[in-house]
Amino acid sequence: MKYPWIEEYLMEKPGVTKDLQKDWNWIRFQLGGKMFAAICRDDDDMPYYITLKLEPMEGDFWRKQYEDIIPGYYMNKVHWNSVKADGAVPDDILKDLLDHAYQIVLESLSKKKQKEILGDGF
Repeated sequence: MKYPWIEEYLMEKPGVTKDLQKDWNWIRFQLGGKMFAAICRDDDDMPYYITLKLEPMEGDFWRKQYEDIIPGYYMNKVHWNSVKADGAVPDDILKDLLDHAYQIVLESLSKKKQKEILGDGF
């Protein structure tokens, strides 16, 4: 995988948990019990997509910029996008997209839950 930093990058964000969805062989990253990103792995446990949540217009924009960003693999094609794990999307762009995915889910949580996750700095 071209992006070996993803797991560490996401786990540094406040409130993020991860699990393995065994049926799909996906490593899911969640916030408040809601998934915002996943590393999709093949039968040999090799990553082939990084799937993440984006606003529909933002996802559409990035799919037009990079052929390695496609509508969400096995997900809602409007709200989810998948980046090829060995693709040509620059690290800084992917980090920005992951940050947006995290923010979308964070903002969907109640104000109380957001404060629990972010602490007093909220």
